[in-house]
Amino acid sequence: MTQVQFEAGWQGILAPEMAKPYFQKLQAFLDAEAAAGKTVYPPAAECYAAFEAAALRDVRVVILGQDPYHGEGQAHGLSFSVRKGVKLPPSLRNIYKELESDLGFAPASHGCLTHWAEQGVLLLNTSLSVEEAKAGSHAKKGWAPFTDAAIKGLSEIREHLVFILWGAHAQKKLELIDESRHLVLMSAHPSPLSARRGFFGSAPFSKTNAYLREHGLKEIDWQIS
Repeated sequence: MTQVQFEAGWQGILAPEMAKPYFQKLQAFLDAEAAAGKTVYPPAAECYAAFEAAALRDVRVVILGQDPYHGEGQAHGLSFSVRKGVKLPPSLRNIYKELESDLGFAPASHGCLTHWAEQGVLLLNTSLSVEEAKAGSHAKKGWAPFTDAAIKGLSEIREHLVFILWGAHAQKKLELIDESRHLVLMSAHPSPLSARRGFFGSAPFSKTNAYLREHGLKEIDWQIS
């Protein structure tokens, strides 16, 4: 069993979830996958990186995707992000295209989004692990109630957050968010399979900053240097 210690805010929400039978079953599944020699992304040590990068008290924006990248060397625990030196995945290329269209920022030469996370952008997936080359393979293994708890907890504890839900899997979380307290932005997923069905032209970055500005909050610097 993997023991995880979160910062105090997340610990209060997530530690009780990790003690529940569904999560223990999920952990047993992950342990069995490792014992069977299967490759799972991201590495276990980076599975909860999104919560480590953005303390609960600092979160201002949530960008919610589906599951981690399933190619070698891609996923490192932040949704849509890859480390410097890793080829940009198609979804991230489309995110950069929309960022340029929305705010005029030229696409960065790398895909590491830690600059966003450091400003309180929670880069979260609905599932936090995936088997190599098998998209969605862990979607029904127990991550849903865990990430549900994170989203619901944020909605209840904080005010004036922006939840950006990209794709059908992310949009299932809508019912967990109090829209009277927060802004929810929804569109198609940035994947090449769906980006032209409503992701392009959705202007999530400027809409987020307009909402933050309206509530006297610091805007996000979306430019990746």
